[in-house]
Amino acid sequence: MPLPKIKLSELVEHIQETIQDRFEGEVFWVTTQIVDVKKQESSRRCYLKFIEKEGNNIITEVRGVFWSFYYSQIEDFEKFTNQKFADGIEITCLVRVRFHPKFGLSLEALQLDFAHTLGTLEMERQQTLDRLLNENPKNIRLIDGTYRTFNHSLQFPLLIKRIALITAPNSDGQRDFRQETERNKHGYSFVIKEFLTQIQGDTAHLLILQQLHLIESQKENFDVVVIVRGGGSQTDFKPFDHYEICRYIAGFPLPIITGIGHDRNTSIADMMARQQKTPTKVASLIVDHNLDFENNLIALKERFFNNVSALLEDAKNDLTRMKRFVKLASPSTILKKGFAIVMVDNKIITDPKKIKVDSIIQTLLKNEVISSTVILKEKNEKDDL
Repeated sequence: MPLPKIKLSELVEHIQETIQDRFEGEVFWVTTQIVDVKKQESSRRCYLKFIEKEGNNIITEVRGVFWSFYYSQIEDFEKFTNQKFADGIEITCLVRVRFHPKFGLSLEALQLDFAHTLGTLEMERQQTLDRLLNENPKNIRLIDGTYRTFNHSLQFPLLIKRIALITAPNSDGQRDFRQETERNKHGYSFVIKEFLTQIQGDTAHLLILQQLHLIESQKENFDVVVIVRGGGSQTDFKPFDHYEICRYIAGFPLPIITGIGHDRNTSIADMMARQQKTPTKVASLIVDHNLDFENNLIALKERFFNNVSALLEDAKNDLTRMKRFVKLASPSTILKKGFAIVMVDNKIITDPKKIKVDSIIQTLLKNEVISSTVILKEKNEKDDL
């Protein structure tokens, strides 16, 4: 017996009735990745696809929609989790099954589980941190709850002059950093070489790594490396949580300063380097470092001249004492005190052995010189004079 022929619309109607009968009144919490996210803010709708992967292969795909009544869930999600509701993130969502004769099967989204998304992100971060510690014990250690890296141990040069800047072209981070360094009130000048690259997106970590490799190949030309970007959602900071870029920063041979977020954002890359929350604060750190150098130099100069002045004063006092001593020991002073000077052939005699009997001597007194002939020499037995 041949099968009856029916219209496509009739078959689809049967499918619709079957699905409605099976799922009417039921809702389900599903964990899924989202792609093809299209937010229509004017109509407050969001169309997207829910997918599930095994490795890189999509094994399940269903269309989804947030109608206007539930669009606030997306806004609350972005506010609460500090990340964009965008392609590639994993969510847990309350849905109900719908079937439309023209558009087919879809899932209407009713509610988002914010805690799941935050937990997933934090779990991924912790897995990366654990791997960094386990696989890089020489360059990364956890001490009293703080990550300490080889890069942290590098000292800034006395004066920071040459800066390798990694940032996105025409970005707020690029502008803020350059303005703060170039317009600093102390008039310091810097040589800034920019290594411009994409700093968000699925391949951003690879592009940033390329720039770091390039800088390392000419590291003798730089004093420090600066990585800056403006604020953003947690998803935007994913490249800076990537294992390879964090590992490379931890062992990099030049000090790295990061300014890749606002106060509420701390990436793993920040932990591996020297974190300053914003590009402006990175620039301020560098300017203040050079100001400290200048102040130390001024203080050193003041100490030098103070020490020289003290040495000169001591020398002056020593000279005064020596002049006083010389004056006290001078012949005129000695003669004024009633002493006499014995001379032979106009030479002062201090050794009596040089005076012979019958020698002619001159006795020099304060106001007179007496010449006499020696007729007798006797040893002086009086030792109390």
